[in-house]
Amino acid sequence: MSAMRHIAVIDIGKTNAKVALVDLATSSEVALRRMANAPVRQAPYPHHDVEALWTFILDSLAGLNREQRIDAISITTHGATGALIGASGELVLPVLDYEFDGPDRLAADYDAIRPPFAETGTPRLPLGLNLGAQFFWQQKTFPAEFAKAAAVLMYPQYWALRLTGVAVNEVTSLGCHTDLWNPWAADFSSLVDSLEWRRLMAPVRPAKDRLGPILPALAARTGLDPQTPVFCGLHDSNASLLPHLLSDTPPFSVVSTGTWVVSMAVGGKQIVLDAARDTLVNVNALGNPVPSARFMGGREFSVLTEGQPETWTEDDVGALLARKTLLLPSTQQGSGPFPHRAATWLNADNMNSGQRFAAISFYLALMTATCLDLIGADGPTIVEGPFARNRLFVGMLAAATVRAVVASEAATGTSIGAALLASGPVAARGEGQRTEPPIDPTWASYSRSWQQAF
Repeated sequence: MSAMRHIAVIDIGKTNAKVALVDLATSSEVALRRMANAPVRQAPYPHHDVEALWTFILDSLAGLNREQRIDAISITTHGATGALIGASGELVLPVLDYEFDGPDRLAADYDAIRPPFAETGTPRLPLGLNLGAQFFWQQKTFPAEFAKAAAVLMYPQYWALRLTGVAVNEVTSLGCHTDLWNPWAADFSSLVDSLEWRRLMAPVRPAKDRLGPILPALAARTGLDPQTPVFCGLHDSNASLLPHLLSDTPPFSVVSTGTWVVSMAVGGKQIVLDAARDTLVNVNALGNPVPSARFMGGREFSVLTEGQPETWTEDDVGALLARKTLLLPSTQQGSGPFPHRAATWLNADNMNSGQRFAAISFYLALMTATCLDLIGADGPTIVEGPFARNRLFVGMLAAATVRAVVASEAATGTSIGAALLASGPVAARGEGQRTEPPIDPTWASYSRSWQQAF
């Protein structure tokens, strides 16, 4: 097979699903298909509509391949999601939506057996955000169905199974606040053994492993070459991090923005992580622990701006900075660095729509700066995803951290990173827009006012 250039990346986010065609020669997306991704709120519990997603994936692969020959397929998805697979490759239970509160009903029982933060780097999170809590609840609530499981797969590898028939797992998803992985030992945690789940855990393979060609029936359905390889895949925030691990010099940090804003520090300051503030240890695609912190910034942005204009003027920004109109955390409670605080506005009388949008952008930047501080971030901050296009977010993040911020040019950093699993030597990264901390002292003053307001 000739050198692979055009990689189709299946990118399943919590809010949107995408299939992007990435040109490895230019490290850019050249085509994109997208659909909204919402859970099915039906019995036996809210779950992911995997059949609708599967139809979208196959239709997208077929359409993209008609425009440009696809050389390989890679996969990336959101975390906190896994699949229970029967002996014939079928789901024995629907893929649970991690925002479902069912696992909380067994919280006391689960807390009694889950490993400590020092073992897993996993903070205790609500709902189904700890994947171990999901599986525990499913086993206790649906024992007959759970007993039929022959394999447990992380979500990217569930899609890999459907594409290739090969069942595996991979460390970036296993190491993403699941309680299932010990990043220091590079092995399953004590929880897996105490619940006798190790026998269910599919073999762990590197994200870059070529699992096999696409199944013959899928080649016929999509028009792809029957030898089109499928790569193992990885967790979406770690996909955003991968290009920088391969080409940038530490120290630096990467902020992956989507439904979640995930901050990851590479080569930063030594710091003790605070599990009560939604810090955690991710495991990157090279298998190494990465101090990380997160909050549901994309969801907050959607809630706060719904139906409102996203336009502003320099006068709006000047008025906001002078009056110090502040949005304080947290709009989305239960996670992030201020999980138990309720959002409040200060000095917000008579705001116009432009000022409101600026205040929301500044709030998200200051929450991100707090996350970066909690993980000892140092050096420039690279912002991937939608927030990279928000100049107000980028400017306030530079002001609050007193470090340069690089806004990635890629529309979807996750897709570029996932495509790199199929590459050989890494091409030079495209230069993003670099923003230094603002000279205007009112930006830094605004940041200090926000930090001192609670």
